[in-house]
Amino acid sequence: MRTRNNRGQARSRSASLIKLIFLFLLGGFASLVLAAFLLYRFIAPQLPNTEVLRDARYQTPMSIYSKDGLLMAQYGEMKRSPVSFSEVPSRVIQAFLAAEDNRFFKHRGVDYVGLMRATFSFLRTGKKKQGGSTITMQVARNFFLSSEKTFYRKLKEIVLAVKIESELTKEQILELYLNKIYFGHHAYGVVAASQVYYGKKINELEVDEIAMIAGLPKAPSAFNPITNPQRAVERRNYVLKQMRKLGYIDDQTYQEAIERPVTAKLHTTPIELNAPYVAELIRNEMYRQYGEAAYTNGFRIYTTIDSRLQRAADKALRLALHEYDERHGFRGVTQRIDLKKEKRREYWDRQLSSIPKTGETVPGLVLAVNETSADVYLGHQQQIVLDWDGLKWARRYISENAQGPFPRSAKEILKAGDLIRLRKDGDGHWKLSQIPQVEGALVALDPTSGAVVALAGGYDFAISKFNRATQAQRQPGSGFKPVLYSAALAQGYTPASVVNDAPVVFSDPSQEGGFWRPQNYSGRFYGPTRLRVALAKSRNLVSIRLLQSIGLTKAIDMARRFGFQPEELPRSLPLALGSGTATPLRMAQAYAVFANGGFRVEPYFIERIETEAGGMVFQATPQIACANCSDADDHQTNFAPRILSAQVHYMMNSMLQDVVRTGTAVRAMELGRNDVAGKTGTTNDYKDAWFNGYVPSLTAVAWIGFDSSKSLGKGETGGKAALPMWIHFMREALKDVPEQTFPLPSGLTIARMDPSTGMLALPGSPNAVFEVFPSGRVPRYYAAPRVSAPPPSESIADEEQPRPLEPTVPSVTTDKPIESLF
Repeated sequence: MRTRNNRGQARSRSASLIKLIFLFLLGGFASLVLAAFLLYRFIAPQLPNTEVLRDARYQTPMSIYSKDGLLMAQYGEMKRSPVSFSEVPSRVIQAFLAAEDNRFFKHRGVDYVGLMRATFSFLRTGKKKQGGSTITMQVARNFFLSSEKTFYRKLKEIVLAVKIESELTKEQILELYLNKIYFGHHAYGVVAASQVYYGKKINELEVDEIAMIAGLPKAPSAFNPITNPQRAVERRNYVLKQMRKLGYIDDQTYQEAIERPVTAKLHTTPIELNAPYVAELIRNEMYRQYGEAAYTNGFRIYTTIDSRLQRAADKALRLALHEYDERHGFRGVTQRIDLKKEKRREYWDRQLSSIPKTGETVPGLVLAVNETSADVYLGHQQQIVLDWDGLKWARRYISENAQGPFPRSAKEILKAGDLIRLRKDGDGHWKLSQIPQVEGALVALDPTSGAVVALAGGYDFAISKFNRATQAQRQPGSGFKPVLYSAALAQGYTPASVVNDAPVVFSDPSQEGGFWRPQNYSGRFYGPTRLRVALAKSRNLVSIRLLQSIGLTKAIDMARRFGFQPEELPRSLPLALGSGTATPLRMAQAYAVFANGGFRVEPYFIERIETEAGGMVFQATPQIACANCSDADDHQTNFAPRILSAQVHYMMNSMLQDVVRTGTAVRAMELGRNDVAGKTGTTNDYKDAWFNGYVPSLTAVAWIGFDSSKSLGKGETGGKAALPMWIHFMREALKDVPEQTFPLPSGLTIARMDPSTGMLALPGSPNAVFEVFPSGRVPRYYAAPRVSAPPPSESIADEEQPRPLEPTVPSVTTDKPIESLF
């Protein structure tokens, strides 16, 4: 009986204990629930609104494109190309689930099994080895939280994950994750990682490559295949093992994948059109407009640059600089290798690889020198013979005005062991070369709208980032004369007006003896000279007398209508000879007036700016030059203002064509076109050489000079130094472009005239020429019969480009943009 009672008491105590434990657990659970509720009430107000995830904006670099869609540059630390969930291959999704969260489609934002496992690991070791983070928790952390490792941040992460899961679908969350997560080497998102490590699109990746990328988010530095390939393989193989375990791949695929070597290497975003001077212009303007957001908002900027013309401009500029450089001699070798001590090609390769390719030149090592050739090693088992045609130019450089005699043997130029530079000429033959010390610029624009279609700001952006096309303020020399002549024609002069080309002296205390005596290039004076001839031959004295006649005020007013700024225009007579300043872009803007029929257009570089999603941020609306349009014709078109009457423009275009046909730019006739026009320019002491030229569909300006403004050397005129650059460019630019002519406008009359007197020519006169006149200014009288030879001014022989001997005005450079690019 006692035993039975004891058993009953034992049962009663056990039941009480169980009840007590149950009550304790229930109380503990209730306390946890209450604590969780209170914690949630405390944390929830501090949490961000997850609604922003529905319109997530990723930090994406700025991309700059040519007009025809070629990538020119990217700016921004975060390399990212967002992708929608539907575009991600299923195997890529499976790899990330296997690597990061295989229960992703089963939990509601928090994997409590994984979280408990991480908690027990921490209690056992005292170290936070496992985070227990789901993909949703990683999304919460990456979009809203810092990366600090604290329990409080973890609690916020958990609450946010639950909130995200209640508001977004699993597919939306996974899409956010795949686009946001960091993969190392500035790659954010799976698309960027695919490009950076393998140079592929995500649908082109092999299984082992997918697993390698999927293993990176856990520790992008530790498991990086570039910097730590051994640990990267271990992580990759773990991901592959998980994929096999979960049934995503079979045993054969797994075995083949783990045996694959590491093939990852850094792939930069492929630049399809190298135009760094233009790209830097755009980057600077975008930063000015948008600040740091320019680098992260994913702007896509489409420029006005034509890729074919841009490549032609770069090539033409470099070729012209090399031609100038070779005319002035070889500056010698500065680096050598002792071939007796260093006979290993591996060593040669390392030395050559340390010398960068610059411009058109590549490094080479001279192995042996013969009488008329040299054996040169280019690296990576490539060896060439540099023949005499590629060497014979190399006279010793003494100064801009002096060179040594032409070499008679290759041994006078090179020695075995010399580290040299070479380039290929236009025919593809190797030639000894050197990096030019002279610089240049070439800019081309559409004269109808002002759109800049090509711009080369220097020999090589890696050497100098100074953009000479937009930043170098140089004296334009005789290139300014057409502006002056336009003002004269607007005041009633005609191409047949005669001005005396005779000596003139001005008081000038800054000159030796207190007087300024301008001269023509030849030092000769030609007497009475028609304006057409004076412009073609670039007669200085005629220009000065012309400026005296019309006055500085009218000349400067005309220059400002062309686009020149007041600070670029000195109020003195040397202005007639181009003593002001201008950038090549400014000169292109001015000459566009002659190319488009007499309208001023504003140069611009940016056609449109789009968001990453394709939305339009900016669309250029340039003023359009249209001779036969009026505002009534098209209310949607913004027409450019006319600054030259149709009559003045026609006369100026005709005179500028004669500069090419009979004057200082006659070399341009090798293009075989009748619509080419322009003007050479050479400044005091040959410091600047220009050619400003055009056809009705394209304006281009070429400039050559030293950044230090030292002399180019005697005889380095615009026609000799700059015009070849322009011809090289236009030969490519005008392929398949038909010739265009301007129709004779009303108010002008073409008459046969006597060139020596400017009067009408007698019937049968053998030396008569046709000239264009304003209808009210056609000569009324006939010239007397000729009894002597024509005066010197009528010589059709080409005269070297005159240089203005005005008081020297220092060249100016500035980092300030010439104007907004928008």
